[in-house]
Amino acid sequence: MSPTFVFPQNLVALEEDSGDDACHLSVQNATSISSLRPSDLEEFVKGITFDLSDKELFCVEEQDVFDRIYSLVKCFGDLTPGSKLNIVESLRSNFSVLLPNIDSLFRAPTSPIGDGHGCHEGSRVLDRVNSHRNAFKIYTFFLIHVVLSQESTTASSNSTKALPNGRKKHPASSWNWEAQRGRILNLIANSLDINLSLLFGSSDPDENYLSFVVRNSLYMFENPTLLKDADAKEALCRIIGTCATKYHYLAQSCASILHLLHKHDFVVIHLADAAAWAEKKYSDGSLCISLIREIGRTNPKDYVKDTAGADNIGRFLVELADRLPKLISTNIGLLVPHFGGESYKIRNALVGVLGKLVAKAFNDIKGEVSTKSIRLRTKQAMLEILLERARDVSAYTRSRVLQVWAELCEEHSITIGLWNEVAVVAAGRLEDKSAIVRKSALSLLIMMLQHNPFGPQLRIPSFEATLKEYTKKLNELEPNRSSESVLDSSHLDSDTGNEDGDKEEGSKKQEDSLTDSCIEQEDEQSTQIDSAVPDVGNLEQTRTLIASLEAGLRFSKCISDTMPTLVQLMASSSATDVENTILLLMRCKQFHIDGSEACLRKMLPLVFSQDKSICEAVENAFVTIYITKSPIETAKSLITLATDSNIGDLAALEFIVSSLVSKGDISASTVSALWDYFCFNVSGTSAERSRGALSVLCMAAKSSADILSSHLQDIIDIGFGRWAKVEPLLARTACIALQRLSAVDQKILLTSHGNRLFGVLDSLITGSWIPEHIWYAAADKAISTIYAIHPSPETLAADLVIKSHNSIFGIDGLQNDNNVLTAVQVTKLSRFLYVISHVAMNQLVYIESCVRKIQKEKAKKEKMVAEGKNVESNCKPKEDDINAELGVAATDDAVLDILSEKAEKEIVSGSSTEKNLIGYCAPFLSKLCRNFSLMQKYPELQASGMLALCRLMIIDANFCEANLQLLFTVVESAPSETVRSNCTIALGDLAVRFPNLLEPWTENMYARLHDPSLSVRKNAVLVLSHLILNDMMKVKGHINEMAMRLEDEDERISNLAKLFFHELSKKGNNPIYNLLPDILGKLSNQDLERESFFNIMQFLIGSIKKDKQMEALVEKLCHRFSGVTDARQWENISYCLAQLSFTDKGIKKLIELFKVYEHVLSNDAVMDHFRSIINKGKKFAKPELKSCIEEFEGKIDKFHIDKKEQELTARNAAAHQQKADAMKNFTLDKNIEEESGESEAAEDGEVMDPSMDGTSDDSSNGNASKPMESEECSQASSQVIHSEPCDDEVQFPEFVPKGTARQRAKKTSTISVKAESHAGATRATRSRKRETLLVRQGIGMYVFTALAFKKEVDAVNTQKV
Repeated sequence: MSPTFVFPQNLVALEEDSGDDACHLSVQNATSISSLRPSDLEEFVKGITFDLSDKELFCVEEQDVFDRIYSLVKCFGDLTPGSKLNIVESLRSNFSVLLPNIDSLFRAPTSPIGDGHGCHEGSRVLDRVNSHRNAFKIYTFFLIHVVLSQESTTASSNSTKALPNGRKKHPASSWNWEAQRGRILNLIANSLDINLSLLFGSSDPDENYLSFVVRNSLYMFENPTLLKDADAKEALCRIIGTCATKYHYLAQSCASILHLLHKHDFVVIHLADAAAWAEKKYSDGSLCISLIREIGRTNPKDYVKDTAGADNIGRFLVELADRLPKLISTNIGLLVPHFGGESYKIRNALVGVLGKLVAKAFNDIKGEVSTKSIRLRTKQAMLEILLERARDVSAYTRSRVLQVWAELCEEHSITIGLWNEVAVVAAGRLEDKSAIVRKSALSLLIMMLQHNPFGPQLRIPSFEATLKEYTKKLNELEPNRSSESVLDSSHLDSDTGNEDGDKEEGSKKQEDSLTDSCIEQEDEQSTQIDSAVPDVGNLEQTRTLIASLEAGLRFSKCISDTMPTLVQLMASSSATDVENTILLLMRCKQFHIDGSEACLRKMLPLVFSQDKSICEAVENAFVTIYITKSPIETAKSLITLATDSNIGDLAALEFIVSSLVSKGDISASTVSALWDYFCFNVSGTSAERSRGALSVLCMAAKSSADILSSHLQDIIDIGFGRWAKVEPLLARTACIALQRLSAVDQKILLTSHGNRLFGVLDSLITGSWIPEHIWYAAADKAISTIYAIHPSPETLAADLVIKSHNSIFGIDGLQNDNNVLTAVQVTKLSRFLYVISHVAMNQLVYIESCVRKIQKEKAKKEKMVAEGKNVESNCKPKEDDINAELGVAATDDAVLDILSEKAEKEIVSGSSTEKNLIGYCAPFLSKLCRNFSLMQKYPELQASGMLALCRLMIIDANFCEANLQLLFTVVESAPSETVRSNCTIALGDLAVRFPNLLEPWTENMYARLHDPSLSVRKNAVLVLSHLILNDMMKVKGHINEMAMRLEDEDERISNLAKLFFHELSKKGNNPIYNLLPDILGKLSNQDLERESFFNIMQFLIGSIKKDKQMEALVEKLCHRFSGVTDARQWENISYCLAQLSFTDKGIKKLIELFKVYEHVLSNDAVMDHFRSIINKGKKFAKPELKSCIEEFEGKIDKFHIDKKEQELTARNAAAHQQKADAMKNFTLDKNIEEESGESEAAEDGEVMDPSMDGTSDDSSNGNASKPMESEECSQASSQVIHSEPCDDEVQFPEFVPKGTARQRAKKTSTISVKAESHAGATRATRSRKRETLLVRQGIGMYVFTALAFKKEVDAVNTQKV
C-alpha cells in the first residue's frame, strides 16, 4: 500500500517534507529539468507520458512516477509547448477516466464465499478506495499547479515580451493554453460533482483537500485575464459554490471571499455569480446568507477607513440583490443597521439593494394571506426607508436614492399612492446644495413625467374640471347605494359570477383609458366640459377614478410649482444643472405643464453662455420644440415668440434664428410661410402677427441678406402704409429690415424707391401720426436707417433738425427768445430734443465708420503693394520707400486722426467763432436741464432732456466736463426713477469714453447702488459690472457697496451681483482675494444684519479656490484680531476663518498664530467658529497632523475655560468690591449721622440756652454774649425751617425742647475756652467730610440746608474762640 498523499502548503513543500514522515507521500528523488539537454528532456517527457498511459491509473502513487511528474510540474514554465501539451493531456485524460471509476467502486459484485475470503475481499476494496483517493488527490494537486504555473508564466511574459513597435512576440509553436485551461478547471469542477463520500468515508471530503481547492481557486480569481475566459470563470464559480454549499466549507470560504472583495474590485460580479450559481444549483442560499451575515457583523467604522473595500462590498451586495432578490429580502434586516454607519458608500449600496428588492422581490406574492401581508409590509418598510434616505447627510447617498427612485419609476414599481410623495421629494431636492443631487432630482422628474400614470396631458384646469364633474356624479350615486345593494343581493345566482367578471374587466379598461380620453376632451375645451361624462360603472369604481384624478391633479400641481426653481437652475454655474433643467422643461412642455412655456422662453438668453455645451443644449431644445414641425406651424411658433418676447429674449431669438438659418435648419419653405404671414396671405393674420413675421425675417436676414431682396416693395408698402397706423411698431420693424439689406439691394432700393422712402421716413420723424409711446423707438430706427442707406445722410439729417426746430420755435427762435419755454408744447419739445441728440449720436457713428472705411482701403492698398500687385511703374515703390523713411505714412495717419477729431468736435462745440446746428441747441439744452422747477413740473420733459444731454456729453469732452456736476445732481435728486435710471446707464457710457473725467466721481457712481428704486440699483449693478469686468474702471475701495447687493431685497439684483463676483473671480489672480480683507472691515462697520453679513462673506470666500490664497488669508484674518476690540468684529473675523478651506499648511499657520488671537477666545461665538475649523481639519488631516489638531483643540479649550473663569472671577470681585464699597459707605454714613446727631444736639443746646429757667451759669463773663448769639442762630434756623418745601425735600421740625438738649447745654456751658476752640475745629473738619459724602450720595435739599446751618454754627463757635 502506497503512503497517503497529504496536500502541502505549496508545491516545493513536497520536496522539503521528504524523509520526515514515511506515512505521507513526498518527493524522494527530484530531477533537475534545467540541467537536461532538450533531447534528454523530450525523452524524459515521453517516458512519463508513456508510463501514465500504459500503466494503470494508480501509477501516480509510485514513487518514481510521482517524483518525475513533480519535477515536470515544478519547471512547467520551462518546458516546450509540445512537452506541456503531452504532460497536460496525460494527467487530464487519466483523471477524467478515474472519476467514473469512483462511482462504480462500490457497485462491484461481492463474492458469496466463506468468511475468510469475504474479509480478504473487504480489505481489497478498502485498498482500492485508498488508491482511488490517493490518485484523486494527486491528479487534482498536479493539475491545479499546472494551471497556476502556466498562468504565472503567461502573466510575466505578457508584461516583458513586447517589441519596441508595440507588437507582442509569439512563439512559433505556441499551443492553445486557453482551451486547455478551461478543460482542466471544468474537470476539477466535475470531480466535485461525483459522490466523494465514497472516497473520504463521510458526507464531507477531507478539509485538507477542500482548503487546497478553494484557496487556489480564489487565488485564480485574482487574475483578471483568467476571468475574461467564460469557461474558466464558470468552472471556478462551480468549484467555490460546490465546496461552500455541497460540502459545507462555509466559514473559510466566506472569509476568503470577503478578503478578496476588499482587495480587488474586478472580482465583485464574478463572486456574486458564484454565490447565485450555488443557490440555483443546490437550492441552498447558505453561502449568500453567510456572506450577508459576516458583512452585517462588521463594525461600520471599519468601512470608513477602508473606502475601496466599502465600495466593493457595496457593489457585491447590489449584485446579490439583483440575482437573488427573494433570498436577500428575507435577510435584509442584517444589513439595515449599517444605515446608521458613517460610510456613505455602504449606505449607497444599501439604497441600491432596497431598490432591487422592491423591483424584483415582491412581483409574485403568493401563498397564505399572512405571508402575503408580511411581505407587503416588508416592501412598504423598504419604500419608507428610501423616502427617508432622501434626506441623508451625504450628497452621494441622496443622489443615489433619487437614482433608485428613477429606476423604480422606469420599471413601473411605484404605486399611484406613493407617486406624489416621490414627486414632492424630487421637487424638494431641486434646491439641494449639491449639484449631483440636483442632477438626479431633475432626471427623476423627467422619468416620472415620461412614465406617469395620469395621461399625456397634465393641465391643471383640465384635471380640476374633470374632477368636479365626477365628484358631482359620485354625489348623485351615493344616495342610491343602499337600493343598489338590495338589488344586488336579490339577484345572486349563477350568472352573476360571469357578469361581475365582465364588469371588472370592463371597469379596469375604463380606468386605464378614462383619464386620457377626458383630458383630450379638455384639450379641446379648456374648462368647459360636456355635461354627459362617461359612465365608469358602480360607486366604488367612481371613487377609484376620483382618487386617481386627485392624485393626477396633485402631481400636476407639484410639477407646476417647481417652475420658479427651474428658472433659478437655468442660471446655475453648473452646466449639468442647466442642461438637465432644459430637458425637464422640454418634457414639461410635451405634457402641457402649466408655466412650462414661459420658463422655456427664459431659456433663450442662455444661448449667449460661454459654455459650449449649454449653447448646444439651448439650440437643440429650440429646434425640438419650435422647428421640427411643418413650415406653417414653425412659422406660427416663431411669430408667437417674436411678438411675446421682451428685448433680451428678442436678442437671443435673433442669435438662434440667424444661427439656424446659416446651418440650414430653417428651410426655404418656412421663410416662404413667414412672407405669407407678413403680406397677409394667410387668412386671419393680424397686423401684430405681420409685424412678428417681418421681425423673424429680419433675424434670418442677419445671416442671409438675400431673404429680404425679393420683397422690397412689400416692406415699404406694408411697413409704412396703412397697417403701420394699426400696428405702430410695424414701421420700426420695417426700418430694421431696410438696415439689414445688402449693399446691392440698397442701391436698387435707392434707385427705384429712394424719394418715396425718405419722404416716408421724414414724415415718420417729424409727423404726429405715430403714438407718443411708440414714436421714440420708431424715430430711433428711422434716423439710423437714413444714416445706413442714404448717400449723404448729414444733409437729410440737418433738414430733419431744422424742420423739427421750426415747428416748435419758428425761425431763429433759439437765438432771439430765451423765454420761449413758456409757449412751447412739452411733447413737441421732447421730440425735438430726442431728434437732435439722436442725429448727433448717429453723426458721430457715421464719422467713425467713414474713418474705418479709409483705413480699410489704405490697408488693402498696402497689402497689394506688399504682394507686388502694383500696376504702376517701377519707380513708384522707390518713392513709397522714401515716403516711409520720411514718415509720410505716419503723417497720413496723424492727419486722419486730426480730421476725425475735428469732425467729432464740430458736432456739438464747433469752432470758437461759429457753431453748427446742434451747437446752438446744446447751450439751450443745458440751460433747460438746470431749470429744476420746470423739470419737476414736466417729468417727461426731464426724461427726454436728460437723455439728450447725456448723448451730447458722450460726443464732446468739453460739454461733458461742463455738465458733469449737473448730471450727478440729477442722478441723485431727480424724483423720477426713469430719469435716474437713464442717467445711471449714461454714466457707464461716459466712463468708457472719458474715463479721466469720471474718475473723481467714482464714489458717486457707487452711491447709485443704494438708490431706493429697484431699476436704478439694477442698472447700477449692470453698469459697474460692465466697467470693472472690462477693465474700464479699477476696483476701488468702494467694492463693499457691490458686495452688499448680494443681499439685496430684489432677487434679480442679488443674482446679478453674484454673477459679477463670479466673473470677477475668474480674472487674473482672483482680485477677490486681495479685496476680501477690505470688504470685511467695511462691512463690519456698517449696520448689517448678522445673517446678511454671514451670507455675503460665505459667498465671497467660496469664490477663492487656490490653496495658497487660502493659507495667506488665514494669516491676514488672524492678524486682524489684534487690531479690533469689538466683540462683534471678533465674531465676524472668526466666521470668515471658519469658511476657509483649510489645508495642512493652513492648519499649521493657524496653530502658529495662537498668540495673535488668544485674547478673543473668551467669546463663545468665536470659540464655536474655531471648533468648526478643528472639526473640518480632523476629517482630512493626516495622522501626524491630526494629533497636532487634537492638541490644539485641547489648548484652546483650556484657554477658553481659563478665560471664562478669569472673567467670572473678575466679575465676582467687582461685584464683591461694589458690595464692600456700599457697606463701607453705609457704615460711614451711619457714623456720620450719629456724630452729626450728637453735634447737632449739642449745638441745639447752645441755641436753646436763653430759654432755660435760671439754670445758666452767670459767673463767667465770656458767656454774657451767648443769649445774643443764640438768638441770632435761632433766627437763622427759623428762616431755614420755614423755607418753601420741595417735593423731595425732608423738612426740619420747627422746635425740639427736650430735656436731653438742656442737659447737654449745661455740660457745654462748663467747657473751657480751649476745649471749645478744639471742638470747633473738629466740628468744622467733620462738617466738610459730611458735605462731601452727602453730596456724593445725593441726599437732597435737606442735606444742603443742614450743612448751611452747621457752617453758620461753626463760624459762630470759631468767633467765640
